[in-house]
Amino acid sequence: MSDDINVLATSRSEFGKGASRRLRRENLVPAILYGADEAPAPISLKHNEVTKHLSSDAFYSQLLMLSIDGGEASRVLLRDVQRHPFRQQILHMDFQRVVAGAELQVTVSVHFLGEENCPGVKQENGMITHNESEITVACLPRNIPEFLEIDMSQLSIGDSVHLSDIVMPEDVRIVDLVEKGDDSDRAIATVIAQRVEVIEDEAPEAPVTEDGQAPDPDAEKADGDDSKE
Repeated sequence: MSDDINVLATSRSEFGKGASRRLRRENLVPAILYGADEAPAPISLKHNEVTKHLSSDAFYSQLLMLSIDGGEASRVLLRDVQRHPFRQQILHMDFQRVVAGAELQVTVSVHFLGEENCPGVKQENGMITHNESEITVACLPRNIPEFLEIDMSQLSIGDSVHLSDIVMPEDVRIVDLVEKGDDSDRAIATVIAQRVEVIEDEAPEAPVTEDGQAPDPDAEKADGDDSKE
């Protein structure tokens, strides 16, 4: 697990769409903290600080130390982020309190290694397609991996990496494989051959006369008729 990620928040007492709009105009992000059999706590965070946090993959999966109004920090996980459809603006965030010793499910990013040097790409001129970039795992809070690594360096065209091929840290399990078994052992990356575009031959150029003009088809027809007489 990486170093603690500290998040500062402020409690809020106004609710509803109007209150949320006012917060956003003040460059704040409305959010909610819930879980651990405690009452939900409405909070707000500074938008510029949130933007910096969201630039890191770890912020989406690692335990966060959330402090409200300067109080004692609680261990939480980011559970949801709502973004404006076209503006660079965070609209709302959900955080969940983490109970020590209780297993939880969290989505972890996947890092693909050795893609440029794999035989399928370097020697066979293939390309790699990624079907998934995140995997949901189950583990205790202290065992949450920052990310999962997949070695692609030995793959040729037609080869795939499945969920069951991922080397998992100790005491961390892939949720789909546990709950659904082999039926969910899907491919998450594959080396495929690149498509070859076939260019059709161009139509032959029309003949031209010595003066650069196209021949008159009627004149040719007339010449043909004269030859029959």
